Amino acid sequence: MANISHYLPITDPTMIFLVVMFLILAAPIVMGKLRIPHIVGMVLAGVLVGKYGLNILERDSSFELFGKVGLYYIMFLAGLEMDIEGLKSNGTRVLIFGLLTFLFPFIITYLASTYIIGYTSTAALLLSSIMASNTLIAYPIICKYGLQKHTSVTLCVGSSMIALTLALIVLAAIVGSFGSGAGLSFWALFLFKIVLFVVGGVFILPRLARWFLRRFSDAVTQYIFVMALLFLSATVSGLIGLEGVFGAFFAGLILNRYIPHVSPLMNRIEFIGNALFIPYFLIGVGMLINVRVLFYGWHTAFVIFCIIFFGTFGKAIAAYLSQRLFRLPLSNGNMMFGLTSAHAAGSIAIVMVGMKLATAPGEYLVDSDMLNGVVIMILFTCVISSVVTDSASRTITLTEGQNMECRRKGDDEKILVALRSGGATDTLVNLALMMHNEKLSRGLIGLNVVYDDENSQHNQSVGKRTLEQATRIASAVDVRMLTQSRLATNISNGITHAFKEYDASEIIMGLHHKKNETDKFWGIFTPNLITSLNRQIILCRCNSPLNTLRRITVAVPSRVEFEQGFYRWIERLARLGENLGCRIVFHGRIESTSLINEYIRNQHPAVRAEYVLMEHWKEFTDLAADLAADHMLVVITARPGTVSYKPVFERLPLELYRHFHDKNLMIIYPDQNGQSPEDMTFTAPQQHAVDSAYSNIINWINKKIETLKKYDRH
Repeated sequence: MANISHYLPITDPTMIFLVVMFLILAAPIVMGKLRIPHIVGMVLAGVLVGKYGLNILERDSSFELFGKVGLYYIMFLAGLEMDIEGLKSNGTRVLIFGLLTFLFPFIITYLASTYIIGYTSTAALLLSSIMASNTLIAYPIICKYGLQKHTSVTLCVGSSMIALTLALIVLAAIVGSFGSGAGLSFWALFLFKIVLFVVGGVFILPRLARWFLRRFSDAVTQYIFVMALLFLSATVSGLIGLEGVFGAFFAGLILNRYIPHVSPLMNRIEFIGNALFIPYFLIGVGMLINVRVLFYGWHTAFVIFCIIFFGTFGKAIAAYLSQRLFRLPLSNGNMMFGLTSAHAAGSIAIVMVGMKLATAPGEYLVDSDMLNGVVIMILFTCVISSVVTDSASRTITLTEGQNMECRRKGDDEKILVALRSGGATDTLVNLALMMHNEKLSRGLIGLNVVYDDENSQHNQSVGKRTLEQATRIASAVDVRMLTQSRLATNISNGITHAFKEYDASEIIMGLHHKKNETDKFWGIFTPNLITSLNRQIILCRCNSPLNTLRRITVAVPSRVEFEQGFYRWIERLARLGENLGCRIVFHGRIESTSLINEYIRNQHPAVRAEYVLMEHWKEFTDLAADLAADHMLVVITARPGTVSYKPVFERLPLELYRHFHDKNLMIIYPDQNGQSPEDMTFTAPQQHAVDSAYSNIINWINKKIETLKKYDRH
């Protein structure tokens, strides 16, 4: 019988990759049955197949490459998904928790290393810096529960970077003490390089990202661009003396507002990282762990126990003390402890640096006991972190989710996106994705209506391809989209009937492009649709990609707060601003803006909202002077006969065309009292909206002017 040990460890790259794929596939399934976080399963799988386990796989260069990429990916996602406004509003808390989560384990580990284990002061400093820093190894668990913007998570991510930065400064001091450059000039140059890196990144990366994303919309190209920025930042960070993880996190913070959380690009980044790079990193970490050292002797086991116990104890004190100081629930304290208690490849990297620092001929700063202790510590802290974080996430979701359920009751949201061939399909679908409530899991409705004429068959086939494109965009962010292509003798009636069939709550559609003075601003069928439906209609024209917008300017007419759809459009704009991370400036009277302010402050505190007094609608055209190419104007208007309607709205099409024809524009007709959609029937006569007398006069004058111009030319 053949001895299988002759074929182990596997060294063929293809076979190694195959085994790793099976581990990535099987670990979550097995751990799910045992109700253990799958991250623990990945690490244990690495222990099992590594050279210290069954010796099935050789830890070749692929684990070094994918492992480092996976670590960068974790930190990049942490920065990319961080609640920036939450970070700003909790800046003091983040600073306090960051200092506590560094100082407590640092001091406790230093004292234990010096007086209990017996290490030298330099070796104790190195070990203390390892235990004071941490790796967000359990961050994928946070993503699974959708808690990336939770207050406790924001505190953990921000404090982790503070602790890591301080630990790297201590490491730099230790390395400098073994060389000749540990003086004032060394520290001055080191701080100068850090400041130059941060300032250069803040100045260059946003402009580069905005320029690229405006000009290139291809999905693959955008993903490669983002990855290039990630590794550029990590590389430069490594060159100046900081770990690459700092640069990866910094790149995530910079790109945070250019990659909305609800977007196909974000979905691709998360999918590839969670499917390949992060699991590869976790398995690679497990392969470094030698469980056998626990049985080498009492001294080794004692050293390992001290490293694990005192380091973890320090993290626990910092987490629960901060929870009490900030008056947060106990579940938040558990979350803070769980996320900040893990150590991974970063600890190995620091230990490797210590192993190269010679204290005497043949002796190095890090001995075998410390190396083994750190490696085993990684296993235990990863398990502790994953279990505690998973439990805390479940508790927070269950307790705080009850309030969310109360807010969901009575929510009739069901967004219909009206698409036409050749229209801005990507923009409209992405706008709907950013405005819809992902917690409801209701998906979107895609509709294409074509005229029932001799070209209907061709137009319908083209429309179906448009709907397929929309479905792909929605599927990229795991949102269902129901689609319908229908024939109609009147486009507005076709949309209205579909609205009734699906019991939709609102419509998002493109704004007609007026080509000349005589062309109607609204187009042919939009006025009919506005008069036949009293539900919310959003018309959009966006010349720039949504994720490059820096400001949303909202023109709010007086008495708009008395309309029944007042809070619906505020909610949609708040979600849009939250996903884009851009500023929203509301221009209106105090009576309206005070209610808007109250709603946003209570429901969407992360939104950066400002309020500017606009006493009269005559000031509306003055907004054009402050609108840049990367701003969007949102106009809240009204239907004739409603509470907030005013005669000056008759001039709105002309003002929009003259002053805002080249601007990003959104026009919202809110839910308003009037004929209910339930009163519509398919047998009712088709409606044909009649232009106002004012519009007819303007059109007649424009036609006369055009005629005179032609006469003069001849």
